[in-house]
Amino acid sequence: MSSPASPPDVRQRLRALPSVERLAQALARSLAADAAPAGHTPAEQRAAAREAIARLRAELRQQPTTEATPADLLARGLDLARQRLAARPGLIPVINATGVILHTNLGRAPLAKAALDALLAVGQGYSNLEYDLSAGERSRRDRHSEAHWQALLGCEAALVVNNCAAAVWLVLDTLARGQTALISRGELVEIGGGFRIPDIMAKSGVRLCEVGTTNRTRLSDYEAALANAPDVRLIVRVHPSNFRLLGFTERPSLAALAALARQHNLLLFEDVGSGLLADLAGCGLDDEPSPARSLAEGTDVVTFSADKLLGGPQAGIIAGRQALIARIRQNPLLRVLRADKLTYAALEATLRLYRTGQTDAIPVLAMIRQSPADLDRRARRLARSIRRQIPPGSATVTLEAGQSVIGGGCAPHVQLPTTLICLSPRHLAAEELAARLRCGTPPIVARIVRNNVVGDPRTVLPAQERDLVAGIVRSLA
Repeated sequence: MSSPASPPDVRQRLRALPSVERLAQALARSLAADAAPAGHTPAEQRAAAREAIARLRAELRQQPTTEATPADLLARGLDLARQRLAARPGLIPVINATGVILHTNLGRAPLAKAALDALLAVGQGYSNLEYDLSAGERSRRDRHSEAHWQALLGCEAALVVNNCAAAVWLVLDTLARGQTALISRGELVEIGGGFRIPDIMAKSGVRLCEVGTTNRTRLSDYEAALANAPDVRLIVRVHPSNFRLLGFTERPSLAALAALARQHNLLLFEDVGSGLLADLAGCGLDDEPSPARSLAEGTDVVTFSADKLLGGPQAGIIAGRQALIARIRQNPLLRVLRADKLTYAALEATLRLYRTGQTDAIPVLAMIRQSPADLDRRARRLARSIRRQIPPGSATVTLEAGQSVIGGGCAPHVQLPTTLICLSPRHLAAEELAARLRCGTPPIVARIVRNNVVGDPRTVLPAQERDLVAGIVRSLA
């Protein structure tokens, strides 16, 4: 059956659509003008142009009274084509202007230059990953970082796996499979991405025994459970990193749990989450647990992430007593969860910065420590540059006091004062401007607040400032 004829005015507008070739050429020129061209092939560009024109044709049929000149249609088609290219799969760098320091969707912690240099040095050739150069024989890969962990945490031994959820699972599976673990009801948390502590414990073959209540758990609750639960092997403590219980709350100290575990010949295991190693006094993180303190207070084994407050690559760290780490190393599934040479290279380089007192070279820590005065100066300088370069009348650029957050499931109560750059476009909706920024090269991810596109300089790396300004200017052109 043939489709009904379009009204004459719609047909006239459809004839004003650019050809695929013309839009593809305009797209190629636009991409070439980017500060860092993304390297899309001509075939990808033509496909994006073809899809954009199909979208334009559908819009014109659905809204036959819409007024649009050929120039308008070409500009709209260019926006749609860039959006299509940006939506295609492929890992590319972006500028994080959200003010969320550990933005999980944007890859969490950016790496220090020393870590990037180590990645290049190790990744471009061969390495001694599992080779002892002095003995001329095979060795363990985790020996490369163990000395650093011993120095930084005061632990007897440590090993590295691919993330913290894997570290928690491996500890439970090795030390308590088929036995019972005690855990407070207030610590049965979901740690992000749908991973829940009770589910991980069940998958590891550990029987879960909940003690206390959601908001109050006393030492006597653990003692009562020990009298009734069979085969208790572990006391598990989990830091509720992505939420806080306030008000009528209680839980025993780690030292008290350690004493109880020793009294009953049990093991105490704590997942501290973020892996805080640095001194961040004055930044609102005083109640954030550290693995070093956990071990000092009597924990037998501790786990934490390397790509959160530690500021390294994605990895899960297991540290503690030598005999227990040796048992975990013997678990056959460690091979499934082990880290690769690039992770070790970046991690070792990051740990060296801690040991040499160069923690300001770690981007996450530098962002957290930025003073409100420094951020205000950066925001004012960037705003002046944007005002000078955007087309006259295209947008209003103002500054506003705001708050940055840690993110990554860490310290949800901490808000760090900052100065926000607010863009109020005159001829675009805020959503459209935000979409243009996301589809630029490099993409810029910002927030929308009260119909303004808002950027926080805290999470914009200094080397990205020029690209940030250029991207905003292009998006408003």
